[in-house]
Amino acid sequence: MTAAEEQNAAHPRFAEALRELGLDDLPPQIRRFPDATRTAAEAAAAIDCELSQICKSLIFAADGVPVLVLMDGASRVDLELVRRELGAEKVTRARADLVRETTGYAIGGVPPFGHRTKTRVLADRSLLDHDIVWAAAGTPYAVFPMDPKTLIAHAGAALVDVREQSE
Repeated sequence: MTAAEEQNAAHPRFAEALRELGLDDLPPQIRRFPDATRTAAEAAAAIDCELSQICKSLIFAADGVPVLVLMDGASRVDLELVRRELGAEKVTRARADLVRETTGYAIGGVPPFGHRTKTRVLADRSLLDHDIVWAAAGTPYAVFPMDPKTLIAHAGAALVDVREQSE
């Protein structure tokens, strides 16, 4: 991959966020794929990693206010646990237009940080089960690796337990 292709692997807004955060070593690690990595399963297959090593960036509306939840790719978010964590009346999955308006990115490419607006961020503790997790780099075709503690810190996330428990 040429330097120009590396520069273009990430969404321009995300590339700018990396510069602002002093993460200049990250762009060369961003991997771009010819096929979409929009879902956690697609990303894990493309990277050849465990599904739980994918960090999903999911936007919900808590009493109408956007909140970002970072969750491992093998798990689902328990909306009731998110509601309790936030002290909200109601938590719902955000519509596509709210996701784009809040983050500046389309569903399937939302990175864990570098968003258009400042939002409250919750990170599920399950992300800490891995040395490295992979997250979207602002497009449905690009992902980047990062240790979960660093990723959670850059996202400004509170560490919580909001994973749906299997019966």
